[in-house]
Amino acid sequence: MSEWPQGWSGDGSGRYGRGSGSAEPEGARAMPQVRRGAPGAGGPPPYDEPPLPPDLSPHGTVPRQQPSQGYDDYDDGYNTGQVYGRGNGGPGGGDHGPGGPGGRGPRPVRPKNWKRRITIGLVTLIVLLLAVGIGTYIWADSKLRNEVDLSKVEDRPGGGKGTNYLIVGSDSREGMSDEDKKKLHTGSAEGRRTDSMILLHVGENGNTMISLPRDSWVTIPAFTGSESGNRIPQSQNKLNASYSSEGPGLLVRTIEYNTGLKIDHYAEIGFDGFANLVDGVGGVDIDVPQDMKDKKSGNDLKKGKQTLNGQQALAFVRQRYGLAGGDLDRTKNQQKFLSALANKAASPSTIMNPFKLYPTMGAGLDNLVVDKDMSLWDVKDMFFAMKSVSGGDGKQMNMPISNPGLATSKGSAVQWDMAKVKQLMSELKNDDKVTVSSN
Repeated sequence: MSEWPQGWSGDGSGRYGRGSGSAEPEGARAMPQVRRGAPGAGGPPPYDEPPLPPDLSPHGTVPRQQPSQGYDDYDDGYNTGQVYGRGNGGPGGGDHGPGGPGGRGPRPVRPKNWKRRITIGLVTLIVLLLAVGIGTYIWADSKLRNEVDLSKVEDRPGGGKGTNYLIVGSDSREGMSDEDKKKLHTGSAEGRRTDSMILLHVGENGNTMISLPRDSWVTIPAFTGSESGNRIPQSQNKLNASYSSEGPGLLVRTIEYNTGLKIDHYAEIGFDGFANLVDGVGGVDIDVPQDMKDKKSGNDLKKGKQTLNGQQALAFVRQRYGLAGGDLDRTKNQQKFLSALANKAASPSTIMNPFKLYPTMGAGLDNLVVDKDMSLWDVKDMFFAMKSVSGGDGKQMNMPISNPGLATSKGSAVQWDMAKVKQLMSELKNDDKVTVSSN
């Protein structure tokens, strides 16, 4: 009995490998053909059989056969390239393989997601900058010398609006070798004194820098020594004597007692630290008002604009002899230079250049003594306030003077104009616009 479906010829002429006598491949037997429209199928009447696929090739593939009329009614699977178990485009799939008429062709190249890559790059950069910034802050904060305890200052006045800094330049020779002392013309005097004292008020109505002459004749109030514990009686003396006696604590107490203005923060730098700071920023540009020469300070400068290194800068701010106004002219030069230094230290050329920023911060913080409550942000605010004054957003002045040559038991001293001083301190305490002049 024939195993072929109805309508198929069972003689050898209809077998695969026609003329060879070989049986059809197993795959062909595994996938019998179903004719649509066969009797009993409920479809249209049967029609003539299409020709069988040609012989297998030597490689076992079946070339694609064009169907005869009506062949497309068959769902026989041969024209899909799937007879022998390989899918479209696979080996043995005939012309359905890669590059063939019915193949998939080359895989399309997906456009690169540049937006995602840029986002990842920006996030990475931000994280890196944050890490560097945090690391720099921790490093700098660890170098800050918070040594002055203002909480031990007695009978302090009430606070006002704005922030008041007392900036002190001392003649401290701490850490200096004999060679350094000779180079900077500092001498080897014992004890400690202030070479400059500047009151910096930072407020909403502009910043104000006020120099306090070291020879100002003031009342030094009673004070309990922070180290000795001895009770120091009240006396009349030069302002510098308060610092020489008990250091920053009594200096702050004396200024607050004579002005009624509370000092919020204290910052002090010595000779060597000042010179190193100037060298750290690469020198400071200054317009020297006149030819200057002084053997004691070592100053020897010509009039005009020039860049001063650390040694020249220290000599410039220390000279007091040979100036028409003596110590009062020196305080003007100190303010002028300090503002120029702050302008250079806080400039983008310094802040954005690590080869300048780190030496500047290292030199400044290593030698900057501040109060225990002063943070690195407060130091930054102080420098930017001084920079703003140099840029014209504020006022620079001396404490109002009534007599620059007052005869006293301690020699010639500077007498304040107390009426103007009272008005000036009231304006600062209330953060009003300063209207008082030095003269």
